[in-house]
Amino acid sequence: MNFENKFISGLFIKRYKRFFVDVKINNETITAHCPNTGSMYGLLKAGNKVWVSKSNNPKRKLKYTLEIIEDNKSKVGVNTHSTNKIVLNALQNKLIKEFTNISEIKPETKFGKNTRFDFLITDKKNKIFIEVKNVTLSRKKGLAEFPDAVTTRGLKHINELIKAAKKNYKIFILFLIQRSDCETFDIAKDIDPNYAKALKKAVKNNLNILCYDCKFTSKGIKLNKKIKINI
Repeated sequence: MNFENKFISGLFIKRYKRFFVDVKINNETITAHCPNTGSMYGLLKAGNKVWVSKSNNPKRKLKYTLEIIEDNKSKVGVNTHSTNKIVLNALQNKLIKEFTNISEIKPETKFGKNTRFDFLITDKKNKIFIEVKNVTLSRKKGLAEFPDAVTTRGLKHINELIKAAKKNYKIFILFLIQRSDCETFDIAKDIDPNYAKALKKAVKNNLNILCYDCKFTSKGIKLNKKIKINI
């Protein structure tokens, strides 16, 4: 996923009302949109280096969007709107070795009455649903975890994926770690034990789990390498 504009660096001041953050750029304090509904646990430390993008839309109320926070000298992508763009680019360019014979990719595909999965892909043998989860949490060096807060939406997606499996779809959850300093991945059972229990049950019902990290460059963010899963 390439950046549309060059990012602007600043220092994190505070987050408030969930979707607002104050950032100091040079000697000016600006308010930016925070495109992340999670707790962003461990990242919101005053003085942390951040990068924001500036919108080209003159009608937009908040001109800036929070994109990246630096945590222990490692860049962490916090814009959840970027997650599916990174995965779509990876699917199109065959960067995910589990999906190299794709004939069709459909983003945001409806299943049932009230569910949309991030991707429906088709290969020679199967129709495959993929739900993508953005991962930013790291409380222990080298270990990435999900979720960073209780996720009722994530629990719903697990249950709906199991229903899809019973209708002969192959089902995947892809945990995308938007950072490059982690070697293993686990579920944060202490934060959301119900999610952890449901995921373990779903694996017994043919749910496949993948985990990849990301590589950051001055031009963009791309899917990087597969990460060991400790579930």
